[in-house]
Amino acid sequence: MTYPKQLTVLYEHPHWFTPLFRELEQRNVPFRRIDASSEPFDPSLFGRGDVLFNRISPSSWLRGRGGLIFQTRRWLRQLDDAGVDVINGAHTFELEVSKADQLKLLAEAGVRAPRARVVRDVAELPEASGELDFPLIIKPNVGGSGAGIRLFRSAEELRSAVEGGEIDPPLDGILLLQEYHAPKDRSIVRVETLDTHYLYGIRIHLGENAGFDLCPADVCKTTSGEELTSTACPVGAQKQGLSVEAYTPPSAVIAAVERIAAAAQLDVGGIEYLESSRDGQIYYYDVNALSNFVAEPLRVIGFDPTSRLVDSIETRLGLAGDAREGRAS
Repeated sequence: MTYPKQLTVLYEHPHWFTPLFRELEQRNVPFRRIDASSEPFDPSLFGRGDVLFNRISPSSWLRGRGGLIFQTRRWLRQLDDAGVDVINGAHTFELEVSKADQLKLLAEAGVRAPRARVVRDVAELPEASGELDFPLIIKPNVGGSGAGIRLFRSAEELRSAVEGGEIDPPLDGILLLQEYHAPKDRSIVRVETLDTHYLYGIRIHLGENAGFDLCPADVCKTTSGEELTSTACPVGAQKQGLSVEAYTPPSAVIAAVERIAAAAQLDVGGIEYLESSRDGQIYYYDVNALSNFVAEPLRVIGFDPTSRLVDSIETRLGLAGDAREGRAS
């Protein structure tokens, strides 16, 4: 099969993209891998006719590669200027690495998000909390895998943490102070999108000791108790007490998710929401451009989303749908 365009996958995590690479190889789609953690990347070598899949994660700073986030922002702007077709490009990545920008986007999309304040100095947190209702959480503006999120039940607890130097300055100096809505029935919903359209939904049931670091590929049990195998997340990161099931959100939620995805120019990604135990309202709280699909998707949701993703990539590469069907037959 001949492809009019060439594909490059830019990434830095060693395990997350095994399903993607396997599917591309099984279809004999020619592609080049560039591990940005160890290989040079020169955006000037790419031009019109190239397709680049950006798989750099904001959580790279947790692996000692924080500088890669800022390099990627610069690289993607250069690729945009050169007319390269980037999957999850510059606009999307800017949102991926800024929780503050995500809040603005959610407001513009007309959906409800938890009230929050953007804080540029840890010392400002107690004062900023006066405008919000406890319990509150703090989030680093550059997130990733739930890292750095802390819950505070009272103003005294927050003030003590600030005065005691317990809150580390974030990577870019910006923190979000946000009202915390405990999810009703201890579950949240993640909706995956592809080409800004609904792909599937899952409901993740939280264990008693679950934190904020929820990776969908790392939920290793179904609600019926079946164990799921995943190679997507790092060894030792498997969560205890979490379970997952397929879930189709109401049509109004799907419409809202697609508005968010379109505003974010999200080629592939996940959007999370919850029903609040505070007031029963639905709150959208996270936009993820680097989406790890649920573990063992055939068992959980009944189809392989990676296959759908590669269908979309092949279209970007210039392979028409009828050509794909002819190859399959």
